Amino acid sequence: MDFLIAPFRYEFFSRAVIVGVMAGLLCGVMGVYITTRRMSYIAHGLSHAILGGAVLSYVLNLNFYIGSGIWGFAAALIIQHLTGRKVYSDAAIGIVTTASFALGVAVISTYRKFSQNFEAALFGNVLGVTPEDLWVVTGVTIVLLSLVVIFYRPLLFWCFDRDVAKVHGVPILAMDTLFALMLATLLVATLNVLGVTLIISAVVIPASIARLLSDRFGHMMIISGVIGAVISFFGIYLSYHFDIASGASVVLLSTAVFGCVLLGTRIKFRKKRHLPSLH
Repeated sequence: MDFLIAPFRYEFFSRAVIVGVMAGLLCGVMGVYITTRRMSYIAHGLSHAILGGAVLSYVLNLNFYIGSGIWGFAAALIIQHLTGRKVYSDAAIGIVTTASFALGVAVISTYRKFSQNFEAALFGNVLGVTPEDLWVVTGVTIVLLSLVVIFYRPLLFWCFDRDVAKVHGVPILAMDTLFALMLATLLVATLNVLGVTLIISAVVIPASIARLLSDRFGHMMIISGVIGAVISFFGIYLSYHFDIASGASVVLLSTAVFGCVLLGTRIKFRKKRHLPSLH
């Protein structure tokens, strides 16, 4: 029993678990919108774009969240602007995100003294989260989940069919901008926890698992949020005992769960298909 509760004796571990669970919950809920709208590419690209803001924040001695937040919002809005100017969305994402990421890499190669700091930005360092990180992730979780509740119906129409949304009076451009800013906020808040290279997995995998388990959008959001939080908890817990990177542990565990659920649904489907007809 002492072996099981030993990690929680350390303040840094308890703080990491709380932040990781909130990040997993938030990524799971937002991930349903992202996967349904097939926006995984923009989420992945925007996370790379924010690295440029993180690097400049360090160089200019700015607060990480302020600098990265401003940069992330600007990148999201520029992508939205270019998409409305006869530029294909994937091209707009590629232009903005690769340019921003390249700027970050260029600055890192010039200021070589802080490469270790950005190892955490690339791969995550949930066990190194500070009290400031805890408050920021808590605040962002409350705000974004509140926005999801307040704008649930407009975002639901926007997510599935833009033409139907227009008929029902949903301001499409406003929803585009709102969700782009929500996505940027999510990525900035969880960047230190999961890292640029792993954050997209926390967004996509729980939502994909939820999609295998339910066809109802509201149920998918609940399932995805719960799965994201639970997997984050156990992923961080296992990372302590196996002495591996926490972000990688969370991603590997979520991938294993996805594989098991996929296999289970395939077996269930085959059994159902081969059941004898009652007629």
